[in-house]
Amino acid sequence: MPQHLAAIIDEARRRAFVGRGAELASFDAALSADTPRRVLFVHGPGGIGKTTLLHQFRMRACARGHAAVVIDGRDIDCSADGLRAALDRTMAGAGRDKPAGWVLLLDGYERFGSIDPWVREEFLPSLDADAIVVLLGRDPPSPAWRSDPAWRALAAVHCLDALSPSESIDLLARAEVTADFRPHLAALGRGHPLTLALLADATTASGAVPENLADAPDLVAALVAQVIGDAPSDAHAMGLVLCAHAWLTTVDLLRHAVGDLAPEVWAWLEAQPYITRGADGLYPHDLVREVLDADLRRRSPDTYRQVNRIVHGAAIAALRGRDTTDRALWAQQKLHLHRRSPIAFTYWALRERGSAAVVPGRPDDHPQVLDTIERFEGKESAALAERWLDAQPENLSVVRSPTGVAGFMFQVIYPADPSLCDADPVVRTVLAEAARRSPARPGEQISIARYLSGAAEHQRDAHAVLVGSVTSTVTWASRPLAWSFVMTLDPEFWGPVFRYLAFTVEFPAKHGELDYTVYGLDWRRCSIESWLELMGERELSGVTGPPPPEMLRPPPLDRARFAEAVRVALRDLHRPDRLRPSPLMGSALAVGFEGADVDRLHANLLRAIEQIGREPRAETLGRVLDRTFVRPAPTQEAAAEVLDLPFSTYRRYLAKAVERLTDLLWAVEIGEVRLGAD
Repeated sequence: MPQHLAAIIDEARRRAFVGRGAELASFDAALSADTPRRVLFVHGPGGIGKTTLLHQFRMRACARGHAAVVIDGRDIDCSADGLRAALDRTMAGAGRDKPAGWVLLLDGYERFGSIDPWVREEFLPSLDADAIVVLLGRDPPSPAWRSDPAWRALAAVHCLDALSPSESIDLLARAEVTADFRPHLAALGRGHPLTLALLADATTASGAVPENLADAPDLVAALVAQVIGDAPSDAHAMGLVLCAHAWLTTVDLLRHAVGDLAPEVWAWLEAQPYITRGADGLYPHDLVREVLDADLRRRSPDTYRQVNRIVHGAAIAALRGRDTTDRALWAQQKLHLHRRSPIAFTYWALRERGSAAVVPGRPDDHPQVLDTIERFEGKESAALAERWLDAQPENLSVVRSPTGVAGFMFQVIYPADPSLCDADPVVRTVLAEAARRSPARPGEQISIARYLSGAAEHQRDAHAVLVGSVTSTVTWASRPLAWSFVMTLDPEFWGPVFRYLAFTVEFPAKHGELDYTVYGLDWRRCSIESWLELMGERELSGVTGPPPPEMLRPPPLDRARFAEAVRVALRDLHRPDRLRPSPLMGSALAVGFEGADVDRLHANLLRAIEQIGREPRAETLGRVLDRTFVRPAPTQEAAAEVLDLPFSTYRRYLAKAVERLTDLLWAVEIGEVRLGAD
């Protein structure tokens, strides 16, 4: 008997199929009547393999003597009458009279949403008791399926997830991809069957392997069309690319991009099968994230930059705001933007294991932290760490897992106990280097990342990278720091990271047999505002190395020279062009990302005077500064007369006002306050 082409096609499908063991077992149990389940829901995003699985169901049903009826929602009128008519057309050829019963395989069930109640309440109950129905679609079953105890007993729900790494490699092998290429393509495909199939096809056709999805624009375009489809409006499209670009998306973040439409766009995003709602916001499947990112970067670089700036700006505002509740969360948001940095692997590695939160350490974390330090660095280092934990317990940050502390970072914040600083040879070396180069000024602090480790892989552990990155970002953005130093026992791994972060100082430090490499950044030379802007550019470019020279300030002024510079600048305040030679042009008052700007200095001096005038019980001081320097009278005597003050009282107020203004400007210079903030 000649073989039909359909049989050859089915055999090819059988050879290429991998995975889905749980779904196949559930279907086999229904075929054998070993379970009360008569309806199977299979749902998942486009390209995840629903139709491929449908063919396996059909072949298994036919092999067991069942009649299989396949109806695709893309090919019929998705109404009650349309479904009935389609079923009538196909039943005759399906052999319904076979004794083993029949199987209905309904693909594209998301298209039947309007008649879902009818399917549940009328259509399915009307079928023969031995019928098996499989509903395959992008969306999970509606709540009514779960709330009805009868359907809870009769229906099984299967969400198709990504293939495992080993299954991905197996799929590529069956597609005849060269063995050397399989691990890289499996990583690119992230377990998504359609992507893996397209990668296999592109590789076998050309013999070339794309480095990333952005190198395969035709593949990306196909995935956008198949997996994601069209958004209902421009606002929804913007919300989708924002969701792909951000680590987590909230309604507040969406509002920066789409304004008052944020709640509507959020609801639409939440309903998409490739979007997951976590405890703190929405995030897409990793493949969808990469596909949308690659597509937008190629198709509209300007929009890509705009989206990046939205997330960057919102994260920085939150990190530098008064509310400290979610700073660690926003630090992760900020760090996620560094997907082209040397530590990009961390976020993908941890996402595959589940989310990880960086939280303050507790006293009951200390024993495990100390055990980890002793295991990797020895008893002497652990003994010193114990003293630091007792002295500054608030400076421990951890990532916890079900088994305990998965990673931790401890920072020394100086000024600290002098005897303890002297007892720690590494901290002693760091402070000596800072003093030699540019000492911290009164009111300034120095952060020293002293201990960093993961429980499994020491300083290369993904949890160590995460906790170190998040904690450092929060500290650098929120403290009045003169210097930040980070140290590592693994400079081969961490050196590229700190060069990407523009840390310009590097020197050795030793503790017993441990050889550290220390990296440092002087925030008086590179302000936190400038550094954050620089990082915003590197998020897009991946450039590494020191900050551009034009971004650096001159060496910092000490308190006395700063006060003298303020007094001189006030005399020239009504003539901004005369401020150009001022030593304050190298201060935080004048320097931004684009370098020193005399207009910025002038504006900040005026803003500081206005702020003093708004302070409680300081209105007179503000008026004195205004009539003396901003709108100066011809002489101080004339100023006193305009203010209706005795000259001696005016002089006393003027001295007090200049002193108060200098204190405020110094607090701005060392990072304690920002003008305009309470």
